[in-house]
Amino acid sequence: MSMTEELVHIPADKALIEGELRVPTNSHGIILFAHGSGSSRHSPRNNFVSRVLNNNGLATLLIDLLTTEEDRNYNTRFDIELLTQRLVIATEWIRNQIQTSHLPIGYFGASTGAAAALKAAAMQTSVQAVVSRGGRPDLAGNDLGRVIAPVLLLVGGNDFGVIELNQDAFKLLHYTKKLILVPGATHLFEEAGTLEQVANHAADWFRIYLDSAKF
Repeated sequence: MSMTEELVHIPADKALIEGELRVPTNSHGIILFAHGSGSSRHSPRNNFVSRVLNNNGLATLLIDLLTTEEDRNYNTRFDIELLTQRLVIATEWIRNQIQTSHLPIGYFGASTGAAAALKAAAMQTSVQAVVSRGGRPDLAGNDLGRVIAPVLLLVGGNDFGVIELNQDAFKLLHYTKKLILVPGATHLFEEAGTLEQVANHAADWFRIYLDSAKF
């Protein structure tokens, strides 16, 4: 499979946020990753999922929504409004790049990044699908009811506490939605085979709903 990979820098207010853009030849969609608190575009878990998506013909943008200095501030890590704003800016940037402007857009959010992905999706009807991995969708609050894009919530079957938060958030989503508990998995999906299940579920979800967005 042929693919271009490049480090990109996106102006966001007074900040400059970095991302890794991977675009396979003949991509049929692009997925923007919103990482959780304390994580980054170098996250081995999200990079693994990204590679699986790339192998399924999806472009990906692994992006640090916070600068290095901002990420050192514990409070900023949990500033969902700021993360959402940055994700919207990154989405606009993607829409204005020649190689990605024509591609349907999806979001993959982890931990607090899932809340930002859902809030950003609520603000933009052009976002076609959202997947949350071990996420905190509950932090999206009332915006959950405004999300039109199909939403897949993936939670570890042994991630007690987070399961209940996802179940509560699931009830507040009004449109196409699905909640999958990955058997035997804890919060970081470190158990054998569990991250592969996450990646495959995500690829299937995006393939269905981003492909349907073309018609």
